[in-house]
Amino acid sequence: MSHRFQNPALLWEAITHSSYANENKCSCNERLEFLGDAVLGITVSEYLFTRKPSISEGEMTRVRAQSVCEAALAAHAKKMGIGPYLRLGRGESLSGGAMRDSVLADAMEALIAALFLDGGREKTKSYILSFLTETIEDAIRGGAKRDYKTALQEKFQAKNAKTLSYAVIDEKGPDHAKEFTVTVALGDAVLGTGRGKTKKAAEQAAAQAALEDA
Repeated sequence: MSHRFQNPALLWEAITHSSYANENKCSCNERLEFLGDAVLGITVSEYLFTRKPSISEGEMTRVRAQSVCEAALAAHAKKMGIGPYLRLGRGESLSGGAMRDSVLADAMEALIAALFLDGGREKTKSYILSFLTETIEDAIRGGAKRDYKTALQEKFQAKNAKTLSYAVIDEKGPDHAKEFTVTVALGDAVLGTGRGKTKKAAEQAAAQAALEDA
């Protein structure tokens, strides 16, 4: 990221983990992380909408989820080498937080928000696409091999302590031609329902429905 911050306080806040903030009574990067997530989402959505007119809404949802997932953001954060610069609490630091994907991905989102606030939308958009375009294109090419369950897990569980669960709510037909109906839920909230000839196919359909409704 090549940018001289006019407001360095934004940069300091972006690299400050909640564990450090709790120990030192200062602001952490969680609010910036929230904004950065939205900036990433709209940037990837705009890219897909304007440059890939043949892609359906469902495919755009899948590609976006895969492109801005924890793994993709953490990989770029590691490439940038931002881990050693993060301000972490003592316990988080001793437990290897500087190399933990969730911590790095959150910091990446916060840094993107800081850049957005300090440098504007166009500069931020250019930066995001400089490192995410290849990931986006790979996700598009991988459409035939898409795994909606994985995409859903990446989208909802990166920042949520609750666990995704799948449940068969209906099963009908003879043994050689059964149809299963499955729901996927996050905690007590049902996110989607799907049907399939096998439980696995029904789970994939439920995950796809959840992604499309997200």
